[in-house]
Amino acid sequence: MLKTPSGSLPHIVKSLLIGATAAVTSLAMMLPAAAEDFPARPLNVVVGFGTGGSADRLARIMSSHISEEIGVPVQVTNRPGAGTQVASNYVLNMPDDGYILYASTFAPYLPNSILTGGADFSVDDFSYINFQWFDLDLIAANKDSGYEDLPSLLEAIREERGQVRGAVVQGSAGHLMIRLLLEEAGIPQENLNLVTYNSGGEARSAVAGGQVDFVSISAQGSEGIREFLTPLAIVNDERIEQWDAMPINEALAPMDLEVPVLQGSMRGFAVTSEVERQHPERFEKLSTAIQNALARKDVQEQLERNEMGGVWVGPERSNELMRENYQVFEQYAHLLN
Repeated sequence: MLKTPSGSLPHIVKSLLIGATAAVTSLAMMLPAAAEDFPARPLNVVVGFGTGGSADRLARIMSSHISEEIGVPVQVTNRPGAGTQVASNYVLNMPDDGYILYASTFAPYLPNSILTGGADFSVDDFSYINFQWFDLDLIAANKDSGYEDLPSLLEAIREERGQVRGAVVQGSAGHLMIRLLLEEAGIPQENLNLVTYNSGGEARSAVAGGQVDFVSISAQGSEGIREFLTPLAIVNDERIEQWDAMPINEALAPMDLEVPVLQGSMRGFAVTSEVERQHPERFEKLSTAIQNALARKDVQEQLERNEMGGVWVGPERSNELMRENYQVFEQYAHLLN
């Protein structure tokens, strides 16, 4: 019979137990560090529009500053189409790990893709980190079109069926406003040759180049084509400093018309709601990075030079604003069908 040296078995068991305990302790110490090791690779910002539009320009400016704050490269990918539905579906089908940021003009495009585009998601499938750029809509004619005021444009649409060409971004507040104007003025919708685009950059190029007679689009993002435009109205209750244009209902007064003043664009960043639910600490890091970037003087100066908004309203208020916007557009969505 093989004999075990006296005291050797207890010593081996004891050593194994000590080793196992140390391994468990080491693993326990490593797990929180691993959980907090985010991000460990580059982030991707998915833009819901093509290049050159307001959301794209915002994403590209902010991406470098978010990168500096969060410590990894941030790349930008454009996925335009179907009023941001292409980008929304892409983001929702990616892993909910916090490595995908969604940059877009969320209002009104997201509600409209749900209400009129047959999207199978809801506004609550996203968690909105921050809306930093709020914009009003501008109705402006090409300076060589001959239209000097909004009533003359509407009367031309009434009298010259199919001859007047307008540009809008599909599903935008500007798109809905033009439909509302025609309805309130009693002008058949088919009288207007309305061309829809997938990005603000394309729509602005069309009116600046004279391919269309007028555009209804975000005002602040249109500063770059100011020299090609005759402003006809600003969709607001009062005048604004940036554009010499009457508030829309003041502009319509000679026609004895009045329309609802629709909320303009809300641009910023979001992730899927599952990212916040599954990885609240990652959501917090992304939020903090964006908030810290917007708190920097150099970032604010760059945004101002590029005529972009840079406010921090935070996740709670951004999500409230998104739901409020959805409720408003739900009332008028039938005009975009």
